[in-house]
Amino acid sequence: MGIQAFTKTGNTVTFIAAVSAPTPVQCSSSTLGGNQYRVINNGTTLVFLGYGVDAANATTASANVTTSGAAFPLLPGTDEILTFVPNAYFTGTSTSNATIYITPGDGM
Repeated sequence: MGIQAFTKTGNTVTFIAAVSAPTPVQCSSSTLGGNQYRVINNGTTLVFLGYGVDAANATTASANVTTSGAAFPLLPGTDEILTFVPNAYFTGTSTSNATIYITPGDGM
């Protein structure tokens, strides 16, 4: 079985990561249990991506990691396909503004 190219399964969402995490956005998939996301950090700074099953968990998880933390660090210019919970909420913190795009889908 070959590797499947990434197939979009819902609308792209976006937010601007900043020193204070913006209101989380939900990224919904049209497939049952869809939990893969293409995540792009279009900024020039590291972003601590917070994610969760609801907005509160995403906000809590977006705290800058100093020794240990729930945030997922996204390097500047990142274009990754990552697996999170289905229909996750996302937000992020950064030392300066960085635009983040997240698209639900399946594949690599």
